[in-house]
Amino acid sequence: MTSHTVLAQPLTLPNGTVVKNRLLKSAMSEALGTREGSPTPELNHLYKAWADGGIGLCVTGNVMIDLKARGEPGNVVIEDDTHLAALKAWAKAATAKNTHCWVQLNHPGKQAPKGLNRETVAPSAVPFRDDMKAFFATPRELTDAEVQALVARFGKAAGIVKQAGFSGVQIHGAHGYLVSQFLSPHHNVRTDDWGGTPEKRRRFVLEVYQAMRKAVGAKFPIGIKLNSADFQRGGFTEEESLDTIRALADAGIDLIEISGGTYEAPAMTGVKTSKEPVKESTRLREAYFLDFAEKARAAVKTPLVVTGGFRSAQGMAQAIESGAVDMVGLARMLAIEPDAPKKLLAGKPTLHTVKPITTGIKAIDKLGLLEISWYTGQLKRIGRGEPTKPREPGLWVFAKQAWHMAMAGKKKRPPAKLRAN
Repeated sequence: MTSHTVLAQPLTLPNGTVVKNRLLKSAMSEALGTREGSPTPELNHLYKAWADGGIGLCVTGNVMIDLKARGEPGNVVIEDDTHLAALKAWAKAATAKNTHCWVQLNHPGKQAPKGLNRETVAPSAVPFRDDMKAFFATPRELTDAEVQALVARFGKAAGIVKQAGFSGVQIHGAHGYLVSQFLSPHHNVRTDDWGGTPEKRRRFVLEVYQAMRKAVGAKFPIGIKLNSADFQRGGFTEEESLDTIRALADAGIDLIEISGGTYEAPAMTGVKTSKEPVKESTRLREAYFLDFAEKARAAVKTPLVVTGGFRSAQGMAQAIESGAVDMVGLARMLAIEPDAPKKLLAGKPTLHTVKPITTGIKAIDKLGLLEISWYTGQLKRIGRGEPTKPREPGLWVFAKQAWHMAMAGKKKRPPAKLRAN
């Protein structure tokens, strides 16, 4: 088969759900929610553009489960059915043309910028490395009761997602957010029933999954985005990831998206996490985590997705034909060219190529956070019905994002007299 015919094949998930092609839009941060956490009409426009663009399965940017624990300004938050009407409008736009749209549910844990929330919480009070302490506070350790409450929040949010008309839900278990923190021995140094051994560190994600499954039923798809590794010393390893994948597969997870890294080691953006040169065989295969996907495929039959690094239809098709993955994930390409799937499925080249976004300031570029800000800006343009700007300078975007963060923190603080009390 040709590359585009491979990509155009439908995929049937174990629960019977059929996705119309093998292209998945991976989660990207849109920051298009209101201060109260409600979706906005811009989100409807953005996701309608992706549905019209031919994607088979679209995963939303991280939707938080607690308004007091946002990862960035503009997060959509689902605590209850307060914003159900807006969520229904978003779901209707996102699922047009037989497109699946799954909501990615998340909690930032310690990965919330200073000043955004009243406090940050995590499995353990482990600080960030020295060069990041100016941006992120040391978190407070969660109590057992708080952990149980967070599990319940994930379940309740999943139920609201189904009620709103979305076609599935994804747990964000990667990139150093709360679920990922529980899995990592670097971030989770607890000695109770939520930490201390790999089995106990896996308990949180498995209980989150079970709470969601109870809320949505057997036929509603639940997926997860999971790190292949943290790429941090003493962190989540490939061996632990494979064991987690086996446990999730046994529990009945419907789709596993493989990624890797954290804010401190942003492998998911293509930033090198090792001084070793990239192997030529790895470079030719394009995707960042395809080698690990082959190990996961040997361990489970659950459908797998790899996101990150794909540059051509040929590379995508080869990954599927190899049997390592069942779908290929696209993200940054769709932020500058939302109809790229139509071109790929028709055997035509895309107009743009994804390139690293930099400011020229080494300390900033090393953090890997600029990629999020730059692409978020592109998504906002699509949401407003404006053309994207593939050549927008990275330094300008970083300056704008820093200003918005400062203003968001300032707005949430009480007046000085109240703070004094």
